[in-house]
Amino acid sequence: MKRIALYLATNLAILVVLSITLRLLGFEDILDEQGVGLDMSSLLLFAAVLGFGGSLFSLLISKWTAKHLTGAQVIESPSNPTEQWLVNTVERQARAAGIGMPEVAIFDSPDPNAFATGWNRNNALVAVSSGLLQHMGQREAEAVVGHEVSHVANGDMITLALIQGVVNTFVIVLSRVIGHLVDRVVFKTEQGHGPAFWITAIIAEVVLGILASAIVMWFSRRREFRADAGGARLADRESMIGALQALQRYAGESHLPDQMAAFGISGGFGQGLKRLFMSHPPLQERIEALKQQRGA
Repeated sequence: MKRIALYLATNLAILVVLSITLRLLGFEDILDEQGVGLDMSSLLLFAAVLGFGGSLFSLLISKWTAKHLTGAQVIESPSNPTEQWLVNTVERQARAAGIGMPEVAIFDSPDPNAFATGWNRNNALVAVSSGLLQHMGQREAEAVVGHEVSHVANGDMITLALIQGVVNTFVIVLSRVIGHLVDRVVFKTEQGHGPAFWITAIIAEVVLGILASAIVMWFSRRREFRADAGGARLADRESMIGALQALQRYAGESHLPDQMAAFGISGGFGQGLKRLFMSHPPLQERIEALKQQRGA
């Protein structure tokens, strides 16, 4: 839960800081129509630029960010049989999935994990942990790589960024509308906007951002089931099930940086409200989904 909270907090912090900065620079004056109301057309345009801007910028620098956060070392020229196998596996699966060859990297982490990121299907990064190569058999590791290649082939990083952009846009618009109503109805401001508008808008932005993140996390959970099915196709179903069962033994021991937790393969446990903010479904649910597909 801490990792997901920090992941969401990063996005909220970007929105709040940008909002305050643009206010101080005077850009948000366009939102005040003749000093008496919100110009909704300008507000929607402003919110879309701000909401999608941060999300798409994060996507564009995602490979650079991932490498620096995890210390992942890209394999330029394989130096041992394990690295050669990994590069060959990614190349073969990328060809089968119809995508460009991703960069292949290894990051130092004791737990078995992997992630994929990048701004498009033909310019991606697939990275696995040293722990995965040490603790998993070759067939299970191949299935994990297939899972990550499937993320790339499905365009999950792009779709997630677009969904985050839509969510950010609505959060910005609704927070300003709430701030406007509080300023006019509660504090009776008749001209322009008083301090209550900006304070309320920022508070509403944080609260709405937390609530709206449940939508992003729902999509994140759905994409894991699709990537598991893709890993089963690129490797085989039994290997994908075996990989998820191996990950169960290390559940709760992820050493990925907080900002990258949503992009790893491992899942967690959650009930009730906590489940709404999980980026991954529980591993047992993913295993059962694959077993049901096998029996279909």
